[in-house]
Amino acid sequence: MASSSVAADLELDRPNLEDYLPPDSLPQEAPRNLHLRDLLDISPVLTEAAGAIVDDSFTRCFKSNSPEPWNWNIYLFPLWCLGVVIRYGVLFPLRFLTLAIGWLAFFAAFFPVHFLLKGQDKLRSKIERKLVEMMCSVFVASWTGVIKYHGPRPSTRPHQVFVANHTSMIDFIILEQMTAFAVIMQKHPGWVGFIQKTILESVGCIWFNRNDLRDREVTARKLRDHVRGPDNNPLLIFPEGTCVNNQYTVMFKKGAFELGCAVCPIAIKYNKIFVDAFWNSKKQSFTMHLVRLMTSWAVVCDVWYLEPQYLREGETAIEFAERVRDMIAARAGLKKVPWDGYLKHNRPSPKHTEEKQRIFAESVLRRLEKAEQM
Repeated sequence: MASSSVAADLELDRPNLEDYLPPDSLPQEAPRNLHLRDLLDISPVLTEAAGAIVDDSFTRCFKSNSPEPWNWNIYLFPLWCLGVVIRYGVLFPLRFLTLAIGWLAFFAAFFPVHFLLKGQDKLRSKIERKLVEMMCSVFVASWTGVIKYHGPRPSTRPHQVFVANHTSMIDFIILEQMTAFAVIMQKHPGWVGFIQKTILESVGCIWFNRNDLRDREVTARKLRDHVRGPDNNPLLIFPEGTCVNNQYTVMFKKGAFELGCAVCPIAIKYNKIFVDAFWNSKKQSFTMHLVRLMTSWAVVCDVWYLEPQYLREGETAIEFAERVRDMIAARAGLKKVPWDGYLKHNRPSPKHTEEKQRIFAESVLRRLEKAEQM
């Protein structure tokens, strides 16, 4: 009785093909003889579905890479335990102390400069810029960051924008310790939001809300105004729009490539020998992400400043974005995938799902009608 009840429940949950087709397209009688070969004309649909399951390149873009265990025998396990004691009992307290002292020194200098030098904007901006660079260097030191920069250091001049691949919020910190960029970034809650509002706005950073469609027009206008300002800090944009695991690169948003200015690509590649720097914001807060970095041996990273690129004659903004993405992917050794990173935060449109269901239902029913005629 229990098995028949379960079967009945499964039958009720089964989708009804009639929901996706007009009434006049349905066969009046069920086919009498139907074999597997009669359904071969829907093989493209089945192939697409199987390919999505086997080669799900979208999910792999946002998958954290767990370290392979190496403490698998009695000889290595004591060394692993010793490493845990050193990382958590020695390195982490020293790094936390370094970060705390850095914050105290930063606030002791930043707020007096911010409030007492209001009449001297250029001097105040210059000092605040140096203080932000100093604080970012403290952050990098708290991870024992080993960062190698390749290429000429970015200069401050109008009509240029810097774009980079995005793995974590620490991308901004690593780049900011060398040059005080004004970054465009998603608004965050908590202590990160406090820093955004009170400190990072002093270097011209621009915030947006991903879920507010009206914010797009306002943000686009702010971007155009910023790149025209001769005294503004260089503008940094992560055109992927979300964090990717540093093995793949998703589609670049075209907004950064419609500003009519030079686009300077930056390629960032992390070495996962000590820690995976990818921040999965859906599974981990940024605070816990920083704790994971501070309890690792080191954060190893390479940064390449590539040659500025300009929109070519007859080239669209989308083609321009793809050309720059090719450069960054080739330099950092990333795999390109044709996905929109915003799908990480938003489910596919119900219309798209219903259209796929309708096509599949029509394929099945066409073959059923042929089998009935036979």
